[in-house]
Amino acid sequence: MTDRPTTTQKAPVYLKALTLRDITDAQGVKEDIKKHMIVILRVTPLAQKDVEELRKVVEELYSYAQSVGGDIARLGEERIVITPPGVKIWRGAYDLK
Repeated sequence: MTDRPTTTQKAPVYLKALTLRDITDAQGVKEDIKKHMIVILRVTPLAQKDVEELRKVVEELYSYAQSVGGDIARLGEERIVITPPGVKIWRGAYDLK
């Protein structure tokens, strides 16, 4: 059996959990989004190190997610989630019907 999609099978969407420790980690996150992965980022280590650097990284990832048709949202105080194109985050402000 293969993990490659066939004409009757969609490619799986994977969820990946990472820790954001440095501003350079943003490039790897972008690559994962390009691979159609949902990424949950733990941002606490970078927040403790440099809040301004964290702000820049989050703004960069927000712009990237918007530019590719993905989505981004905060998950509590320590994490953010970034989705690839076609995956939206429900925020409770609209009806799912």
